[in-house]
Amino acid sequence: MTHATPPGWYPDVNMPGTERWWDGTAWTGYTRSPAATQPVAPPPQPVRRGAGTTTRAVAVTVAGLLVAAAVTGFLVLGGDDGGTRPVSTPSTGARPTATDSAPGPTPAEGPEGDPTVLVDQLDAVTLQVPEGWEKPEHTLDDASTMRTAGSYTCPGDSGSFCYHGTVTVRTAGGTDLTDMKALAEADIGTAADRAYGKNTVGGLIHGGIRSHKDLASKPVTVAGRTGHLVRRQVTTGKGPGGYVQSLVFPSAMGSETPVIVRFAFDAGQDALPLSLMDTITRGIRPIGDATGGGVGSTVAP
Repeated sequence: MTHATPPGWYPDVNMPGTERWWDGTAWTGYTRSPAATQPVAPPPQPVRRGAGTTTRAVAVTVAGLLVAAAVTGFLVLGGDDGGTRPVSTPSTGARPTATDSAPGPTPAEGPEGDPTVLVDQLDAVTLQVPEGWEKPEHTLDDASTMRTAGSYTCPGDSGSFCYHGTVTVRTAGGTDLTDMKALAEADIGTAADRAYGKNTVGGLIHGGIRSHKDLASKPVTVAGRTGHLVRRQVTTGKGPGGYVQSLVFPSAMGSETPVIVRFAFDAGQDALPLSLMDTITRGIRPIGDATGGGVGSTVAP
């Protein structure tokens, strides 16, 4: 009898500390951090002694054993359809290669399970994911991220991978600035350097930034709050360079701590017009608001 491995999350030998989704026939491109250990069931409550208690306890125990035996037989021998149920565990040897074409697990219901919506719980906002983009589960700085699908080797750094378009959401921290314009103007340099200057270990990507030109600095209403954006074009030592944008606005929740949304689009990409930055900006919504776009956005192409 042949036993198939059931769909589920299993350790990825190619990415230590990561689990990958097996759909029952092939490895998919979906990964996650190892699931937490299942909690141990609580011990049964003490049975109050009385007439008939012992008899009932024995009856329940026997019934439980019969059910367990029936379930075991069903898993091992198969159901009424005569098919073989998958009961084996994954092999510890060579594993299939994950492919982008393999279907992944069914997304969970709600915005966090929707592949077209990026949810940032900390800053209480959602963004619409453009067609052809993806939401990675893990990023180096743990910022909520969406990016174009498919990476390429960064110009000037063969050890790093770049993406033609990236948008990240983070909370403004480490600063005493509270004015949205001042925050955006202070952040744009960092946004440019992270996208086209240096990687996390200090290596130059894209050959480093050689020059830049500010294209816009204007107020904008995002998710019902007045913020500010600064957009900049950068020229790099290698590659075509690109465009970065720092968008800052108060959170719609709690103390209205400023939220920073950073954009980075490679130049020369027909699928990444600057108008897409505007479209993404207009689609930013507070969590729980399903009206579909930013309120009173003043961003122009």
